[in-house]
Amino acid sequence: MATDTPLDRFKSVLGGTARALSDEAEVELAFTADAPAQSGKHLRVPMPARTLPADQVAEARGFADSFALRLRHHDTALHARGAPDDATARGVYDAIEDARVEALGSRGYQGITANLATALDVRLRADPILRARNRSEVPLATALGLMVREALTGERPPVATEPGLALVREWVEERADLAALALALDDQRAFQGLARKLLEDLELVEGDRTPEESDEGGDEEESEEGQDTDQPDEGDAEGSEGESEVEARGQQRDDESSEGESERLEGDDLDDDAEGEPGDDGEEGMQPVRPNRPSADLGPDFDYRVWTTQFDEVIAATDLCDSDELARLRGYLDQQLVHLQSAVSRLANRLQRRLMAQQSRSWDFDQDEGLLDAARLARVVVNPTQSLSYKVERDTEFRDTVVTLLIDNSGSMRGRPISIAAISADILARTLERCGVKTEILGFTTRAWKGGQSRETWLAAGRPPQPGRLNDVRHIVYKKADEPWRRARNALGLMMREGLLKENIDGEALLWAHARMLARPEERRILMVISDGAPVDDSTLSVNTGSYLERHLRQVIGWIEKKSSVELVAIGIGHDVTRYYSRAVTIMDAEQLGGTIIEQLAALFDAE
Repeated sequence: MATDTPLDRFKSVLGGTARALSDEAEVELAFTADAPAQSGKHLRVPMPARTLPADQVAEARGFADSFALRLRHHDTALHARGAPDDATARGVYDAIEDARVEALGSRGYQGITANLATALDVRLRADPILRARNRSEVPLATALGLMVREALTGERPPVATEPGLALVREWVEERADLAALALALDDQRAFQGLARKLLEDLELVEGDRTPEESDEGGDEEESEEGQDTDQPDEGDAEGSEGESEVEARGQQRDDESSEGESERLEGDDLDDDAEGEPGDDGEEGMQPVRPNRPSADLGPDFDYRVWTTQFDEVIAATDLCDSDELARLRGYLDQQLVHLQSAVSRLANRLQRRLMAQQSRSWDFDQDEGLLDAARLARVVVNPTQSLSYKVERDTEFRDTVVTLLIDNSGSMRGRPISIAAISADILARTLERCGVKTEILGFTTRAWKGGQSRETWLAAGRPPQPGRLNDVRHIVYKKADEPWRRARNALGLMMREGLLKENIDGEALLWAHARMLARPEERRILMVISDGAPVDDSTLSVNTGSYLERHLRQVIGWIEKKSSVELVAIGIGHDVTRYYSRAVTIMDAEQLGGTIIEQLAALFDAE
């Protein structure tokens, strides 16, 4: 069509290629700002920018090719029947199968090979193999996957992974024959048998089960286990190593039960791989994982601790960046979202009309006293003794209100989610200001990856067990409630700054925002949280239980919702936050954020 944009045409071509590669006519491809994922024949790949930068195009192609090849060359039920029960062994087993599928599909196609290499680089950006300093810190699933890929295709692993691979390569090659896997590349069942033997050689499983023996389990076993293997690497429970692969764009984790098992092992399996320096502002690949754990009751004895608050900070956005840089970032934000701004502005105007209707002046007429009603002047002239010629203004029921937007500034919000969150907050603040409603805009993240100075002091103290929160939190004030919108406009551009978005500790951020609201004089207080999943901080979770931060978040939410006068509402981007908040909505496309914010606030005011 003549109205199609280059992005639309690219999506159409990419979808056609995926259908051809997978040999499935019903494959549907969509762009996403969240982690790439595959659900049956529905593929979601990273959305490139409107200008289609070459690196982002290659990234989308890589994930699309990977998903399509899996549809064509992978038998999910057969894979499930041969899968080991041990979580670590299962992660290795899945990684080896992924290597087979991609090696088989890219054979003879240089373009596919290059696309898959790009997707692999993206997945590895946050993998612990890049930070491993001894063999116990190397995630076996990643290492074996790379070594099998090398054996099957001859492609060398990415240079950044070589130091980590060197720690385990000799140990693996002494015990296992990786080259033998190439003999059964075209036969998944035979390849599966060789993969099981490799796991036995590495002493990850005992030699007591074969895929053929497990076939006797019948259709019931297939129906139960096959559902859990629609996506690759599902059982990888090598602590946060496996989870880091998830949010490193490309690994798929839609089955919450498997994730729960992985995360229960997280506290034990994660070694202290964060002894190095915290990431600097340019550390682009680090993206925290997003565990979606099932609900769990909070024990009354749960005790949330903080190792040290010495390095925490509450800071204004203007203090993190000079004014010229803020102006440049704000200009970049406006340029990226011109088309979205008009749509959200229309919704904001609708909200303004609804609020102004509630605040409009109303009168009681035909009163014995009050202000003289100009419409009754003729009656007074004709008969000065005529009563009921006055009017009295009716008290409005609209209460003095303050709204706080608390925005998740974690690494997984990078890209369109954080851009749209910033512009939506900007338009909302402008709209509510016109209606006389005070608006505060806050953000939360950490000062560094992997613990920062807090972790350094913990290491220097001899690594005491169960230290509690082990990172330097950073709470950012983008706009104060009493600050006019025009003064805070540029500050919102800080969200576009490279390296600002790191990890997120939601429970403490909620308490901070809540405390600020309680100090306000307004009669009504509304706190709106915008996030894309559960709290995560690798440093904290590596030395505490795997659900440590999430349990604290649930405790804080429960307390606010039951005990506080603050009205709490949440919007989840790409992840279901209704598991945490009783008043919440989940959106799958970041572009829905602006309209969802407006509708949620409108519903609150209408209810009032």
